Amino acid sequence: MPRLALYALIVCLLAVAAAVVSFVQGSFLGIVWVLIAGLSSNMCWYYVKRGKVTS
Repeated sequence: MPRLALYALIVCLLAVAAAVVSFVQGSFLGIVWVLIAGLSSNMCWYYVKRGKVTS
């Protein structure tokens, strides 16, 4: 797995955890964390696919 894909996966997992904590605390700031998780998930897939094509 390419390094950037790994970093994006870590950011995605942390954003999901932050979203869960935000929603449990009753904050609607979790919506922002969900959006960040979606973005980083897409970045992860992009870098994984790009890594398979180039190697």
